[in-house]
Amino acid sequence: MIDVGNPTGGARVVKSTLITGLWSLALMALGWAMSGCGAVGADSGSTSRRAERLVITGSSTVAPLVAEIGKRFEASEGVRVDVQTGGSSRGIADARSGLADIGMASRALGAEEEDLAGFTIARDGICVIVHRDNALTELSDPQVVEIFTGRLANWQAVGGDEREITVVNKAEGRSTLELFLKHFALDNRDIAASVVIGDNEQGIKTVAGNPGAIGYVSIGAAEHAVARGVAIKLLPMSGVDASTETLSAGIFPLARPLTLVTHGKTSALAQRFINYAGSPAVYDLVRELSFVPAG
Repeated sequence: MIDVGNPTGGARVVKSTLITGLWSLALMALGWAMSGCGAVGADSGSTSRRAERLVITGSSTVAPLVAEIGKRFEASEGVRVDVQTGGSSRGIADARSGLADIGMASRALGAEEEDLAGFTIARDGICVIVHRDNALTELSDPQVVEIFTGRLANWQAVGGDEREITVVNKAEGRSTLELFLKHFALDNRDIAASVVIGDNEQGIKTVAGNPGAIGYVSIGAAEHAVARGVAIKLLPMSGVDASTETLSAGIFPLARPLTLVTHGKTSALAQRFINYAGSPAVYDLVRELSFVPAG
């Protein structure tokens, strides 16, 4: 194609050929890129579906149950269920702000929470626990108040061994604390706490590790711990045994619902989870964790 007799013309031909070739390469590259983008787009769609998830935050009492329910829901729905603890107050706040799809609260919703919707998935209670080796089998309500306010500081004063009492209290933001204080007509400032803990497991471990300790936790969590051989025991409250049996019979004095909480319009996925979590399909999980089914 090069005209040797006309250098200028030859240069023009070479230039034209190079430009044509470059355009061809560019078009081919564009085609490959568009083809690649199409493939990525299709894959991204399936990835997005696979990555669909629910974020559920809040009560450490409700969390173990929701985590187990979540595993089954994940298997049937092909989605991810992300369960995080932090207390009922966090569950309420995260549901309101949209940080969570669903909040968890180990209590009923209050009058100031009318903007929220609550769904009961199980029932639980709050019980006083002591070390398994503690000789006491019962405390009256006034004795519980005197111990937690520091007016009684030794177990001998209530018929136990000569041993200093270690009061284990719950941290702010926990509904277990709120309900315990309300039941005994106390303010948190009245509590003479030796140790402040967060979730039930921390409370159980603290009491199990200290023969002089006393605390209060979820009945479900405490019964589950006893079944595993943890060194605690549940004390009656107001003369009523602390157990899932008395909860189920409706006679335990400090009972509460375990609640899933939403705010505003609930997504279809979140509503399916809520319906599933309150259904007979998971009653076996509720009972395994020593709670009482809602139905």
